[in-house]
Amino acid sequence: MTDNELKELVAGLAIAQSKTDKLIDKMSKEADERFKESNERFDKTDKLIDKMAKESNERFDKTDKLISKISKELGKQIGGLGNKFGSFTEGMAFPSMSKVLKEHFNMEVVSTRVKAEHGNKKLELDVLAYANGKLNTAFIVEVKSHVKQDDLQQLLKILANFSKVFPEHAAKLLYAILAYVDMLDNVKEKILEHGIYLARINDEHFKLQIPDNFQVQSFNPVV
Repeated sequence: MTDNELKELVAGLAIAQSKTDKLIDKMSKEADERFKESNERFDKTDKLIDKMAKESNERFDKTDKLISKISKELGKQIGGLGNKFGSFTEGMAFPSMSKVLKEHFNMEVVSTRVKAEHGNKKLELDVLAYANGKLNTAFIVEVKSHVKQDDLQQLLKILANFSKVFPEHAAKLLYAILAYVDMLDNVKEKILEHGIYLARINDEHFKLQIPDNFQVQSFNPVV
């Protein structure tokens, strides 16, 4: 190889190296720009995800608060019912109940949701029925949906305090009826053993249940 050919080869390699360096430099700059753009996109994505997560948490918090509020309101309403039918007693079962009390037991007055207070005692009765004169008798009717053992104890407590809160009826024979939709057999037996009438409410009707061996109990026997 001559000197000229060698010089040309070296010059060519130098030019090629220069072009390669420029190409690498260009590619490096382009890669840096792409990485920069990618990082910006990632940053925007992260910010967007953070924003969406924050908004979702806020929505969940609002939803939780709303559910909690609704649950509390429902709890108050359900608790306020006290396992009673409320307006159902007056609007649906009451006409049938009143008919039984008047025709079967000869009650003269039948009232619902009777409240009274005497001294430090007070009572709220679902139904109070009574007759004066020769019959001189009163009936307390408690209305429950699903009767439990505690409901019997509550009714017995009402009967024990009746004459104290209603002194005008203290000289009357006092009987009790527990009207219900559903109850366990063992609870039913206990109630009947106490001499309390049972009445089933079904299809807006009030029907007495009196077994053959049932012995009614007067809770305010008049001597």
